[in-house]
Amino acid sequence: MSLADPEEVRAHLIAAATAGHPVTYAELLERLGYSFSRPKMRALCKVLAAVDDAADASGEPEVAVLVVRQSDGLPGQGWWVGSWEKHRFTGEWTGPAARRLIDKLQGDAFRYWQGGQPE
Repeated sequence: MSLADPEEVRAHLIAAATAGHPVTYAELLERLGYSFSRPKMRALCKVLAAVDDAADASGEPEVAVLVVRQSDGLPGQGWWVGSWEKHRFTGEWTGPAARRLIDKLQGDAFRYWQGGQPE
């Protein structure tokens, strides 16, 4: 059984993209009716992967990149490992290079869901 319906998670992420801001893991879990815990966060990551797979199949930009750690505003390890095949990012998962990639991908999602087109 899944932690949450991928369509419900997608709706929350599209709302965040339309508003132009990311959401933390804890915030998203709370919106889904859960308190934060590492096991719930790991279960959420599986749902996020399904959401992005569906977005990719529909020609939409990924939105799981909008779910970030509160500490540094970057996605967690699960996102980096799961997205390696797509982005081939070989740098550290923190720091300026990671921030540039995340800013670009989040910007694509913001523009798309605010009615523009990704760069």
